[in-house]
Amino acid sequence: MDDNDRYKIISNDYADLLIEYGMNLGFLSDDPNFTFNIINEKYAVLHIPVSEITENSLNQFGYAAMPKCYGLMTFFPNESKSGYTVHRLPEEVITGKGVLIGFIDTGIIYTNPIFQYPDHTSKIVSIWDQSIDSGHNYPENIYYGTEYSREQINNALLSENPLNVVPSTDTIGEGTSMAGIAAGVYDEENKFAGVALNAELVIVKLKSAKPYLKNFFGIPEDAICYQENDIMMGIKYLLMMSRRLQRPIVVCLGMGSSQGSHKGEDIMSNYLSEIGNLTGNAIILAAGNEGNQRHHYFGEIIPPNYYDLVELNVGRNDKNFSLEIWGYPPNIIKIDIFGPSGDMVYSIGDGFIGQSNHTILYGSTTIYVDNIISEAYSEEQLILFRFKNIQEGMWSFRISGTEDLVNRFHIWLPIRNFITKDTFFNRANPYTTICLPGNGYNTITVTAYNPVDRSLDSDASKGFTSINVPKPDIAAPGVNILAPTVMNTCIPFSGTSIAAAHAAGIAAGLLEWGIVNGNFPSMDSAIIRYIMTSKAYRSNNLIYPNSDWGFGLIE
Repeated sequence: MDDNDRYKIISNDYADLLIEYGMNLGFLSDDPNFTFNIINEKYAVLHIPVSEITENSLNQFGYAAMPKCYGLMTFFPNESKSGYTVHRLPEEVITGKGVLIGFIDTGIIYTNPIFQYPDHTSKIVSIWDQSIDSGHNYPENIYYGTEYSREQINNALLSENPLNVVPSTDTIGEGTSMAGIAAGVYDEENKFAGVALNAELVIVKLKSAKPYLKNFFGIPEDAICYQENDIMMGIKYLLMMSRRLQRPIVVCLGMGSSQGSHKGEDIMSNYLSEIGNLTGNAIILAAGNEGNQRHHYFGEIIPPNYYDLVELNVGRNDKNFSLEIWGYPPNIIKIDIFGPSGDMVYSIGDGFIGQSNHTILYGSTTIYVDNIISEAYSEEQLILFRFKNIQEGMWSFRISGTEDLVNRFHIWLPIRNFITKDTFFNRANPYTTICLPGNGYNTITVTAYNPVDRSLDSDASKGFTSINVPKPDIAAPGVNILAPTVMNTCIPFSGTSIAAAHAAGIAAGLLEWGIVNGNFPSMDSAIIRYIMTSKAYRSNNLIYPNSDWGFGLIE
């Protein structure tokens, strides 16, 4: 990648693929239309003409190569409610001083006084705005977006029109609310302060997902959606800033996706696990808000029963979406598809072909099916359905498999942000709904509870992982939590992203105690997870780890 090719990163005429260096894609590098942008020594983004993305793309490039689509995990209030103010770290002991907290999200309102010190200088170390292309002012070896230093931000704050100097802002609000909860300074007017008052911020504002990717997975054009590869580049930037300043960092991700095996074995989860294993890094992830959406189905076929009938109600406004069925080896899944009128639409066999593609026509509906016997990272069978102009009504899937085995499978619909409440499974299962990348290792996955009555947020995604590894790790305040808005006011927000921001502030305090103060110089994400979970409050009425609460709650 060089300046001559950088336009491909942001051009809608080019598609993005996530790859490992060792993958057999060497033949692509010989094509001058294909360009690599390096994430680290293991992962890269391949930029190819969007015309190369066809109905055979998963067969050609692999499921893992297609970037997953991420959405917001914050609920924005529709009415005025009283908000709960988060507990600050004890200022006489620890405040997050010397620690960075990095957010990869919707940006930040840097002009808000809660992100400024008493002398009106910014506590934001830098902002990388992926959505602003200003020529050559991108971070080193990243090649897109615009980086703004603290000096530039401070100059902007002195200006009558700050956005003329640093034009990066947050028009949605999730990034601003999370940053405020984690590390906002005391706001006397709103009686608000963040958890770690003296931690400093590094901000990545994500650019929106490209149209080709949203179209491929059937995500509505107006949905707020971001790409996996841009998030990974954001993580690269946060780590680069941590190394540059020689300071420990909390990487906080408040977005999520319901795509993937939910096993914790995928490119993003592996990347975060590797980072979490490095000294000075803490990885905090939102669990997701899928617990009550009826977007997950778990099937278990025990002989002498030989099939399970899955019923999917499709809403009127959900014309295009995707659906993923994941099996457990050595079982091979067979599916008979029935339309809303009850007639059989198509039958997908249980042969041992490595990968097969099906294009199904049913009236005005087109269904593209990719059947992958062993997906590269999970080593499990994946059947991906992509519906185009699907008919409204009750669809049925008669699922069977190897008759002398207990056959288990999971099915996931898109997250609530990408589909309406009118599309859901009958007999849905609320568990195994932790969003990507929250099922991985060496990371801290945070669910949300109401700090007033200590009840679990009914929207919160639930564990365990699809291979029964305990997740979430911890529960943090995430219901009606007072947080800053894009209008410089403070109102209550909810969601597991809000809970993750709270946990990020606590993680900053632990990094200050451990690394900055020299009490635990080798502290990493796994150690912080151990401390948080071991010190969590646990009820005598529950068994831990718990698929709702993880190892308990933090305040």
